[in-house]
Amino acid sequence: MEKEYVKDWIPKAIRLLDSSLKPIPQEINEVDWKEDLSVNEKKLKNHISAFANHPGGGFLIFGIENRNGKIKGIDKIDTKFIVEKLTNLSRDCLNPSVQIDNAMISYENCNLLFIFIKESLVKPVHLKEKSIEDCFIRSGGTTRKATRHEVGGLMLNSKTLRFEELHATKLISGEEVLNLLDYGTVLSLLDKPIPKTRENTLKWLEDEKMIKRYNDGYYITNLGAISCSRELIKFDDLSRKNIRLIKYKGKNKVETEREYSGKKGYAVGFEGLIEFIKSMLPSSEIFKTALRKSISVYPDIAIRELIANALIHQDFSIMGKGPMIEIYDDRIEISNPGRLLPGKRIDRLIGTPPESRNELLASSFRRYGICEERGTGFEKVVFQIELFGLPPIKFLEDENSFKTILYVPKKFSEMSQEEKIEACYQHSVLKFLSNSSMNNTSLRERFKLNEKYRSVISRLIKDALDKNRVKLKDSLIKSTKFNEYYPYWA
Repeated sequence: MEKEYVKDWIPKAIRLLDSSLKPIPQEINEVDWKEDLSVNEKKLKNHISAFANHPGGGFLIFGIENRNGKIKGIDKIDTKFIVEKLTNLSRDCLNPSVQIDNAMISYENCNLLFIFIKESLVKPVHLKEKSIEDCFIRSGGTTRKATRHEVGGLMLNSKTLRFEELHATKLISGEEVLNLLDYGTVLSLLDKPIPKTRENTLKWLEDEKMIKRYNDGYYITNLGAISCSRELIKFDDLSRKNIRLIKYKGKNKVETEREYSGKKGYAVGFEGLIEFIKSMLPSSEIFKTALRKSISVYPDIAIRELIANALIHQDFSIMGKGPMIEIYDDRIEISNPGRLLPGKRIDRLIGTPPESRNELLASSFRRYGICEERGTGFEKVVFQIELFGLPPIKFLEDENSFKTILYVPKKFSEMSQEEKIEACYQHSVLKFLSNSSMNNTSLRERFKLNEKYRSVISRLIKDALDKNRVKLKDSLIKSTKFNEYYPYWA
């Protein structure tokens, strides 16, 4: 039988209380025990600030006499008032707001109220509407104002919250969380069973960083909403980040044939989206074992990888714009908000490990089996493009977006010279990443050409050399017949 979820901080809290009370009551940095709630709000805010700035956080424990550490216990009426008061102070009076949790625990046959004040990732936690120097720390078992030097130390240990860690909802109940998130599909992607209890399901979502527990409520994070929401429109700040799919009639945008907006989170809706896209893509018919079969002119792996890439690497700070997939008769364009990260170059995207703005989302997609391992995605896309006889993939970047374009198959004679040179370059990259090198024969095979095209391919390689897209592997070899080539940067 599955165990009920137990708050993981409770054993630590009890150990710390033991060390604080035995053998002689003494104050320690991680624990401050009190008989009841102080009427001095300023002092309470100072304590919360200090524990939130302390490594690992700390505990306020109620039901113990202040002077001698005698265990008295506390009743439920006082407990409810204390929890509400500290919750309001943590949320409304400190910057950034502080997460607390609570539990009533039997200790030496008396009920004590434990308030766990979690360490803040963003430091220093200071009094709201005051400067960052109005912050507090624990020192010698007491709470005191931090010195300027200590404030600097807190800032050095501060972490900037990533987009995926921010809250997508107000504080809601566990039942509301489970109604908003399609956790079952995510568990299926991970090949895991659904937990038998609601509490364990919520604990799993918390471990996955899709929700954050706050007292008896929860916040759904942006990661949870964007990846596994049942309806993305239910999250105000993310409702415009849904995937738009447009099918045009012909090769331009003059006439729209069909338009669709995705409703689900990216992970839970991904397979359905791929199948829907494939139903609208141009296809060709082949005969296999005397049966006619329709297959897409685009490789499935390429479509999956490029769409996943657009979802993962978009810039969520660009408001009112989300990923877009546009299907024309001769191509499919996949775009996302946001330029490449500084230092990244379009012609070095194939085979280089990507830097993601949204690493938690990227990591989740890899674990869900939605995209390839780090750095191999574009490499596999180019391999499939060559296998299907497609023109080279095209990367475009403008002021606020990044776009990839796949074209339907073309004969060598139908490709432009620019396309042929780019295909030559991408082929040289693929060979180099395979610990090999491009030559006339391998490039002819890429274009599905026979031996009589050797001279044509030799001229193409010369053009690619002149454009500085490839270079000779060994400049000492004089015979062009045996020359091998690397990408220009190798």
